[in-house]
Amino acid sequence: MGTLHQQLQATFRWIGDRTDPDYRADPTGWWRDPEILAELGPALASLFWDENPTVVVATQSRGTLLGTLVAVCLGIGMTEVRKGANRAADSDAWWEATTAPDYRDSQLRLGARKSLLKSGDRALFVDDWIATGAQAQATQEIVERSGATWVGAAVVVDGLERSHLRRALNLRAVLNIRDLM
Repeated sequence: MGTLHQQLQATFRWIGDRTDPDYRADPTGWWRDPEILAELGPALASLFWDENPTVVVATQSRGTLLGTLVAVCLGIGMTEVRKGANRAADSDAWWEATTAPDYRDSQLRLGARKSLLKSGDRALFVDDWIATGAQAQATQEIVERSGATWVGAAVVVDGLERSHLRRALNLRAVLNIRDLM
């Protein structure tokens, strides 16, 4: 993974001007590089080979991009966890949970269709970045409500602010935020 680490670092940037109170992470260079895209799915999947996941769960939108790559690599399907999910009809059943405040101090309502996440599934959460862990925790709650088993969270960047969540989420990452400073 040494080469992937170097590629991720080289194509990542922090965005902000001198007068801005802080900088924002910009991983969009990762999506533009076909070599990185080809390696990200296997790199994230390899973090959980030993857990035998049967489904990837990922939040819109970057999570679903990466989740699809991981699902293809593992030969399994993916369930999208939508932000602010709305039912298409009364019969459109969803598992839902509300996040704790996220990095913007906002709460989100997350949902996954019940028909796509079943008891007996072994769910692997995938995302590009974790900071507060709010979306991962809410997704874990959805997984547990469905009767599925949470196997862990695979992310590109671990920037988790609350270190005690690493164990609770079984978090594994390709990079630590310190690698991008």
